[in-house]
Parts: sequence; structure tokens; C-alpha cells
Amino acid sequence: MFPTLGLFQNLPCPDKPRCDRTNCVFSHRPDLTRIPVTPVPVDAPKPAPASKPSASQPTPGSSKSIPAKRPVSSPLRTAATPSNGTTSNEPPKKFLRTGPPQRPVAVPSGTQTSSNGVPILRISAAQSTVAIPVRQAMLKTLYDHFVVLYEDISRFNPTLAAEHALKQEEEVYQKSVKSTYRNAVISSVAALKRRPKPDSMSHPSVGTEAEVLAREEMRKKMQSLKLTAAQLEPYVLTLDELKQWGYIIEIPPGPGGDKPHEEGSIKTCERCTEKFMVKRRDEADHCRFHWGKPFSSKVNGEKRRVYTCCSRTTDEEGCQTGPHVFYETSPEDLHRRHAFTLSRPVNPHHDSALEVVALDCEMIYTTGGMRVARVSVVDSAGKDVLDELIQMDEGVEVIDFNTRFSGITAENHVTAVRPLASIRKSLDAIINSQTIIIGHALENDLKTLRMIHHRCVDTVVLFPHHAGPPYRRALRSLAKEHLGRTIQAAGAAGHSSVEDSVATLDLVRWHLLNGPKPKPKSAPSAT
Repeated sequence: MFPTLGLFQNLPCPDKPRCDRTNCVFSHRPDLTRIPVTPVPVDAPKPAPASKPSASQPTPGSSKSIPAKRPVSSPLRTAATPSNGTTSNEPPKKFLRTGPPQRPVAVPSGTQTSSNGVPILRISAAQSTVAIPVRQAMLKTLYDHFVVLYEDISRFNPTLAAEHALKQEEEVYQKSVKSTYRNAVISSVAALKRRPKPDSMSHPSVGTEAEVLAREEMRKKMQSLKLTAAQLEPYVLTLDELKQWGYIIEIPPGPGGDKPHEEGSIKTCERCTEKFMVKRRDEADHCRFHWGKPFSSKVNGEKRRVYTCCSRTTDEEGCQTGPHVFYETSPEDLHRRHAFTLSRPVNPHHDSALEVVALDCEMIYTTGGMRVARVSVVDSAGKDVLDELIQMDEGVEVIDFNTRFSGITAENHVTAVRPLASIRKSLDAIINSQTIIIGHALENDLKTLRMIHHRCVDTVVLFPHHAGPPYRRALRSLAKEHLGRTIQAAGAAGHSSVEDSVATLDLVRWHLLNGPKPKPKSAPSAT
């Protein structure tokens, strides 16, 4: 037998004193009085409802009152009851929806395309107020017109028409309702037909309707902003900052220009890190290398370094073949190839120099290291003031035109007739020691021009990398993010120094309009 728990020990036994159970679960204590139960005849009339005793009142004939059970209320009802005691059918606030009812958003899940290149909407029908077949048909119409619009630039980005058609369709859907959707798409198609065909990725016609309008508004704002030296003064790098970012701020020791090339010398290849003998282009030995940069990525679940050019890991063979080349960074070595000089002083009588310019250079590999092959300068309004191809110094021969990045080819380089010394005289006409030069990683351009200049504004510093120096953001990504402009999109055809200098100038304008205010420069200590 199981032991009793004594749950009924406070209740009198109903059979007392006639109970004959050996182990009765009820109590037989004399101080507990049994509650008498009055039998009710079967045919007795039921009591009136008004005379029904309350649960808190003693039952007639009983010796002790039995307390009523406390009523149980649901948590939801209790939470919904106002604190002032009044009742309310309103649910608790945490169950209430606030704000206006929101329209279901149907966003394409990707840029998957059909066999004929038309992008496909991957949207749940329940998420769209317009029938999916209708939207897909309108998307195809937009895509067809983007293909026609981009026919001159599609070779550089074959998926551009599909990407912009998806964005344009989503823009139309967001600003229209079911009854106006079709007409809104037709209006967008008509606007596409009116656009001039772009000849480059940076053309104003590239983009969706919203992107084109936003870019045009920003362009007008920036064009109305005339850059002056006074505006840019807070952004001019100090001498300490110039040193920190790798600028050469004084002429290196030595005569300069005494050894313009290293033909026949043994150098370390910048591309494959092997030792090689420096030879001119027609005689150069070749190596395999990666033209892209390595970055961290997961390969088969393992974190490894892979190249941007081919997605191969750093321990795999290069994806491209080219001649061995070398690159020098030492100020003394650069000075021996071609002498550094300071930017000219201000002419107190008459000076033709500009207050503000933006500058960019393109470089090629030679027997004298990396040398400048093109220089472009624009004024504060973005107008070209100088764009010249540069002939190599005497005795310096080309090893590789580096066309993928420089945009220089053997065919256009033969048209260069002026060497660097002559180009520097042209630069002196528009730049003096007080001119503010704007550039992106400007120290590289000044090094290859062999120019020492102390009044510099660098977009590398204005738009810092999130990881801090020495990491730098690419000019291409900055232009895309802040200007909505695609530059350096010619692929293997290379970059344009004019395009890059204009983009750099516009980034500074954008920063003046939208960027954080510059921190005050620390005053130089008194001597």
C-alpha cells in the first residue's frame, strides 16, 4: 500500500461515528463538526434566483462558512483593463499596429535572367499588388529599351541593361498603384527613348530614372559651387600629414638625373618577385603574374587569400603573361632617374597660375622604372587646361605600356613629342607654389612628375578607409558611391587621366557640400 498524503485530514469524516474503515482518509477529531446535508425531495420546488445565497454568505444550517473560489481572469483581459477601473474591449498596446497601413513590397530577389537575357522577377504573388505576369511583361519592355540605349557600352558591362531594368521596374512599382502601374511604365519607356545614347559608363544617360535625376541635381549643386583656395584651405595637408601619406617634401641629396635607366642591371620583378635582367620591350623576358589585388575570401570553407583578377589563390600560378618590370619607391633612386624640383615660386608682378587645379597621371613601365606617360590637369570648374602624352627621356626605353591601367598603347604613345622637362615648364605656367592641387593618392602623381609641392588636397584623406591608414579606398568606388558615376570601366582598354581628375575634383565638391566639417589645424609652435 502507498502511504497517504493527508490531504483530507482537515475534513470531518462523513460517516462519523459509524465509520468502520481501518485507515480512514478523513479526520475523526472531535473538534471538527460534520456539515449536515439536508435531503431535498425530488418533487420539491426550486428556490427563486433572488434567494440564492452569495458564495460569501453562510449557508443556512451550516456551522461554518466555506469561502468562494477567487475568479480567474485571463492575462489578456487584465492587461487590457485601463488603470482607472473602466472596462475596455481594446487589446493591449503591444498587440496594436501603429502607423498607417503599409503596402506590401515586392523586391526582386536577384538578377537571374532567361535564355534571351531578360531579367526574371522572383517575387511571391502575395507580395505584389500588381499581377506578376503583368510586371514581368513590363520588365521585358524596359529591358528591351535599355538594351537599345546601352548598345555602345554593353561590351564593357553585359549585364547592365538587365540590372537597370530591374531597378527601373521597382522604382515604377513603388511610386504607382495597380491602376496606374502600366501607364507609369509606358512613361518610363518614353523617357528612355528621349535619352541620348551613352558612349561611356560615366555618361549622364546611364542609370535608372531616379538615379539620373539625383545625379543631375547633385551635378547642378556641384557646378554652382566654385572652388576657391579659401574654401579648401582647411583641407590642405600639413607637412606632417604629407610625410605620413608618403609625399616627398624636400629634394633628395645628389645631383639628380645621373642614372636615367637600369638597362642591363639585375632587379626584382614587381609582378612575380623573381630576379631578372632589365631589358627593353622587344628583348624582355616574361613571367606569369596576377594583375589584380589579393583579398581574403573563403574557399571550400577555408579562409584564404585570392586575387580579384581571376579568383585564384595566392599560391596558384599567375593568370597573365607579361614582361618582367620593376618599381622604385626610394626618393634617392627616383631622383637619380630624373631630378626632383620644387614647384615655382609666385611671381609678384604677373602670375598666370591658377588658385585650384585637379591633376592625374598615367604611368608605364620602362628601363628607368615606372615613368609618367600622360598628365591631365583641370581647373576648379572641371575644364581641361592641360592633357599631354609624354615622351621618355633619352636612353629610357619602354618595357610595358601597362595598358590595362594606363590606357596608353604603342600606337598613341608614338605621338608624344615632348619629354618630362618640357611638360614641367607647361605645368609651371598654371601651377605655382601657392596653387592647391587636388588628387587621389596624389603623392604618386607628384613623384612620377618629379614635383615637390606642399599645397595638396587628397581624396584618400578626405574619404578614409574604414580600417584606417595605410589602407585606401579606390577612386572608382568613391565615385560610384558619392557621385553615382561609373569610371575606369573600359576594362583592358585602361583608365583616362582626364576622367579621373574630374572625378577627383567632383568628390571634393561633394565633400564640401555633404561631408563633415574639417577639424581645425593645430597652429605651429612658436620658435
